[in-house]
Amino acid sequence: MDKVSPFRARAPRLAAAVTGLALAATACGGSPAPNAASTRNVRPAAAQSPTPALPRPTGPHAVGRDTLNLVDDHRRDPWVPSAGPRRLMVSMYYPARPGTGGDAPYMTTEEARLFLQVKAPGSPYPPDALARTRTWAHTGARPEDGRYPLVVLSPGLTLPRATLTGLAEDLASRGYVIALVDHTYESSGVTLTDGRTLACVICDKPPAGGTPAIARSRAKDVSFVLDRLTARSPAWPNSGMIDPDRIGMAGHSIGGNAAATTMAADHRVRAGVNMDGTFFERLSPNGLNHRPFLMFGAAHAAPGGDKTWTQAWRRLNGWKRWLTVADSDHGTFTDMAVLNAWAGRPGPGISPERAEAVTRTYVGAFFDRSLKGTAQPVLDGPTPGNPEITFHNP
Repeated sequence: MDKVSPFRARAPRLAAAVTGLALAATACGGSPAPNAASTRNVRPAAAQSPTPALPRPTGPHAVGRDTLNLVDDHRRDPWVPSAGPRRLMVSMYYPARPGTGGDAPYMTTEEARLFLQVKAPGSPYPPDALARTRTWAHTGARPEDGRYPLVVLSPGLTLPRATLTGLAEDLASRGYVIALVDHTYESSGVTLTDGRTLACVICDKPPAGGTPAIARSRAKDVSFVLDRLTARSPAWPNSGMIDPDRIGMAGHSIGGNAAATTMAADHRVRAGVNMDGTFFERLSPNGLNHRPFLMFGAAHAAPGGDKTWTQAWRRLNGWKRWLTVADSDHGTFTDMAVLNAWAGRPGPGISPERAEAVTRTYVGAFFDRSLKGTAQPVLDGPTPGNPEITFHNP
């Protein structure tokens, strides 16, 4: 939860909390201390493997991945105007035919180097090992037949899009097309197709308009991506897989705030998820025009914590849920729990496997309900198989 400004000098508590991989967003709030029972789920050093490995996707489909370099000729970059038009790197995940395509890398080595430089200065972990994190998608894989809902994913500030790979792969395996967006100059580093890697510009210095301006800019980024994916001459050769009437968005941290901001500005996005992000850009009193929204946060996101969640809850006027995860922290909803454990520096009480599992379960169930129209009892109330989840209805 973005309980403090993400533009303060990198929080000392992050370096203190994780001296190996400091893989929690700069904007995160405090983490609850693990209790004795939850600590039993944490394995001490996952560095038995030379590289990290993401959990296998849970759906029936194999997963393909393509990478798009999209340039908005009608919009100058908001953070570096001298760079010219706004340029975005987007990873497209999709249901694919088994046995086709090649292994998809997690990130480039230079992206990994900058990530470690920002999150764990002086870290002994080699960037190439992080870059080779085991994924399940295949580049250039042949797409499955059919039309699928589209879900846009937006990462937290300073975090490259790769940190939502586990969720992207899982949703694609369950029958979704995923557009995972890297918001240029907002992550530790993004490598373009021409080989250049652009570092973060606004991570330590607020832009004009402060944090709400980031959410509004991301809404413009996402609307542009939707334009390019659903145009008569689309940017992605497999755009015929996308059902333009079933589009959702989920984001982590400021990306979660951007999901709501995008829905408010773009009627094409029919459902949204905020994963542990403060609503810096507040919802209007009209809410989101009766569209479904999931507020899914760490333990500190319970009522009485972030006041912007209480305000947003009151203004949401469609189907809604407010869920929190016990013994979790800001990175629980990303791949960072897995990466931290690999580095031998596990986070709070929830294990990396459960962190990935509960995120996939509840985000997937939300979109299955909202975009596919299938009943999802797991969203109706507490279930014995998911004791970490608390439902709130203040």
